[in-house]
Amino acid sequence: MKTLLTLLLILSWLPLHAAERPNIILIMVDDMGFSDIGCYGGEIETPNLDKLARNGVRFSHFYNSGRCCPTRATLMTGLHPHQVGIGHMTQPPNNERGKNRPPAYQGYLNRNCVTIAEALKPAGYATLMAGKWHLGQNARDRWPMQRGFEKFFGCLSGATNFFNPQPPRGITLQNEPVQTLKSTTARSFYTTDAFTDYGIKFISEHLNANRKSTGPRSPFFLYLAYTAPHWPIQAHEVDIDKYRERYHGGWDKLREERYQRQIRLGLIDSKWKLSPRDERVPAWIDVPAAKKKALALRMAIYAAMVDRVDQNIGRLVASLKGQDAFGNTLIMFLSDNGACAEGGILGRGNVLDINKRNESGSLAVGTAWANASSTPFRLYKHYAHEGGAATPFFAHWPAGIKPSNEWYEDPAQLIDLMPTILDVAGAAYPGEFNGHKIPAHDGVSLRPAFNSEGLNRRNPLFVEHENNAFVRDGNWKLVGRKVSPKGGLDKSKWELYNLKEDRTELNNFATTEADRAKKMSRQWEAWAKRVGVFPKEK
Repeated sequence: MKTLLTLLLILSWLPLHAAERPNIILIMVDDMGFSDIGCYGGEIETPNLDKLARNGVRFSHFYNSGRCCPTRATLMTGLHPHQVGIGHMTQPPNNERGKNRPPAYQGYLNRNCVTIAEALKPAGYATLMAGKWHLGQNARDRWPMQRGFEKFFGCLSGATNFFNPQPPRGITLQNEPVQTLKSTTARSFYTTDAFTDYGIKFISEHLNANRKSTGPRSPFFLYLAYTAPHWPIQAHEVDIDKYRERYHGGWDKLREERYQRQIRLGLIDSKWKLSPRDERVPAWIDVPAAKKKALALRMAIYAAMVDRVDQNIGRLVASLKGQDAFGNTLIMFLSDNGACAEGGILGRGNVLDINKRNESGSLAVGTAWANASSTPFRLYKHYAHEGGAATPFFAHWPAGIKPSNEWYEDPAQLIDLMPTILDVAGAAYPGEFNGHKIPAHDGVSLRPAFNSEGLNRRNPLFVEHENNAFVRDGNWKLVGRKVSPKGGLDKSKWELYNLKEDRTELNNFATTEADRAKKMSRQWEAWAKRVGVFPKEK
């Protein structure tokens, strides 16, 4: 009897039995704007994403870190990017950028952090990854397999060619470069398809091993990180065909259509005015007729890339259902930053020549269409305003989330994903790992949102990237461009907005609410000091 009581006491302190804990799939797309997918107001056909969002919890106020690799740094660790060595950018292939900068800007993930994979592995999770890493490439100990993942297929670098990724921006399987690219579909090789198929393959291998095992079944964690729709914009012709005529009305019409759709969806309050067209972008009516065909095609290619992601997520869901794994799988979806305005006002590269288009490494959609992707907000990737830092985010879990017809409005951020995942997984966040002290994370578990309950967050949300920054405290947001240069905080650059009344950030209260602005600026300064925003140069 005493032995039985002792056993029950031990079991009461253990995490949930593996069979009761969910599988977890974290899906991230690259450079996709706030309004691109259907459930956030877009006309792009995304029925699979829309269905997952509709049957889960949809966040209307979720924030990224303003750019690809700082976002990934926080996503993977739960810490702010400066704390883990990626306060600016990751080192490019064969480039030691950041070598002579302070540790917060070294350009690869440091060891004073744990990745989600490193935290889940001791809790019995299989740790799988397919897609874009972008957290360190120039030494093998920075790669996914050396940061907790058991299986990896994808690109270590940031951008790659979608049809023919080649070194130093090629494809890696486990720890070895893939010499010959083989298509995983009836079409030509395409990274979005290949990432999905390897994700499905890894899951199937794990579930098959579970079935053969005589011990308890273990859950899996899959990080599926698409490079789409990041430049170079490239897509299968059959997918482009769906959109060839769609964008001949131009970006002004598209922005208005998306804005009205967002209001009907309840995502956007009608009292929030649509932000003005970027002043650098010409009105569509003033664009020479000879240019419009190529410009419309540019957006059609971009839309086809998003469409193809959705098709692949549909295949992933079908595979889960076919293996009876869908009901207890938590799927989360988001974009790494706002729409990408890189590549000039009207875009970069030749889109009319199919061969040149598909051989390109830098073909870009441009600012004008990015302005539409950011609807109803202003600004883009790189910036801390809503157009750069707000992202679509939803979670779907049939066994653990009560679907809601209402948008979930409590503000949330990337720092919350690690606590959420550890919460549902019954896993611990270590104070020390492999001899390194690990900072506590600032995030909160999003588990209450799964039942439409409040997060009860006590502290503001903070962002800093490339001299742009914000602090959000309740409905108030202090934000600025060029506010945090290497010389220190420039308080004159702060803008203050009441997001409850004006989420498109058009009415600046920095002067009329000066005391509030000063208080929030002090909050940001204290945070910046704690996480290492300054110094930016040695």
